[in-house]
Amino acid sequence: MKSDYELLAPVGDFKNLHAAVVAGADAVYFGIKGFNMRASAKNFSVRDLKRIRRICNDSSRKPKMYLTLNTIVYDRELKKLEKIVKAVKGKVDAIICWDMSVIELCKKYGVPFHVSTQASISNVSAAKIYKNLGAKRIVLARELNLEQIKKISNVIDIECFCHGAMCVAISGRCFTSQFVQGLSANRGQCVQICRRAWEIKDDEGNKLVLNNNRVMSAKDLCTLPFIENMKKAGIKSFKIEGRNRSPEYVYAVVSEYRNTLDNNLNRTEIIEGIARLKKVYNRGFSSGFYLKMPTADNFSFSEHGEQEERKEFVGRVDRYWPKAGAASIKMFAGHLKVGDNVYLISKDAPIKRSVVKSIEFKGENIRIAKKGQEIGVNFGVIVKRSDEVYVIKSTS
Repeated sequence: MKSDYELLAPVGDFKNLHAAVVAGADAVYFGIKGFNMRASAKNFSVRDLKRIRRICNDSSRKPKMYLTLNTIVYDRELKKLEKIVKAVKGKVDAIICWDMSVIELCKKYGVPFHVSTQASISNVSAAKIYKNLGAKRIVLARELNLEQIKKISNVIDIECFCHGAMCVAISGRCFTSQFVQGLSANRGQCVQICRRAWEIKDDEGNKLVLNNNRVMSAKDLCTLPFIENMKKAGIKSFKIEGRNRSPEYVYAVVSEYRNTLDNNLNRTEIIEGIARLKKVYNRGFSSGFYLKMPTADNFSFSEHGEQEERKEFVGRVDRYWPKAGAASIKMFAGHLKVGDNVYLISKDAPIKRSVVKSIEFKGENIRIAKKGQEIGVNFGVIVKRSDEVYVIKSTS
């Protein structure tokens, strides 16, 4: 049964698409190479749209497909841009954009469009302008509280971020990567220089002591505890950030927000949900601007994230025997032992989390397999040839 609220999931490749669909996304958003804010993600081509639609339609929720064309656009790119907009008509449910050239092309070819958070829409007047231009939805600036959002939600359908990375710049309009390395964040090339440790010193070399030298690295947004308040504010689409994230991240986050959107959870259930979210990549959690203005407590102390689990690639499935429930694994790295928790990640099937039940090498049962061995493994779940095997390890 579908909720009145849309859960919108990030998709950077087909592995993440399968994860998002199985976890319960109502819609997915993704980029095409060249015109989106995650240039470092694998992204897709126009030729992939048919396959994406098939995967979405094969699921019970039949998620909608939103294409992001939300970077700054230059004159030399207008012809290529027009070809893309024309080519995707009828193949996507909407285009997420903010450059007026994209908006005009969407109107020309009759493609529904949503206005990206890059437009920094933060008031009723701006919302009305985009509505009059033909926008079906607007993705609000991240710098709004719930009271401000409620006023704007009376004008047009509202989409807001509910989870994931936050930028220290206003709605992601940052120039640091451009200044330091010549890579424009507004062209999807952000190298996240803000996440590094910094020191402050004057012309005489005197250094300022900082309690946290990651003064520009914001914690991740997590709205699980106040989803009901977001609903009351009129938000209809709940957007998860993370097109560069792993499939296990997408699956875990979409699953938790699916459960939270569909059920009015009690305090204990919310705490348990947050604990599960802490296992996948995060920089610590913050409520962003929704409840109050961020303070020093909303900046991360972490260099490589605060996740409680990490995955380590060890091998790949070479064959699978359904009747025996056993797989032949080629070990390329590390160790694999009986009792290990593992991720089984496929290019064309949902991610699976399982446990190693038994290992066989040269006809004998063993406890630990090593790099270079070809082994037989029972994971207790169905796997496919070429599935990648990752051991799940604690970071503590």
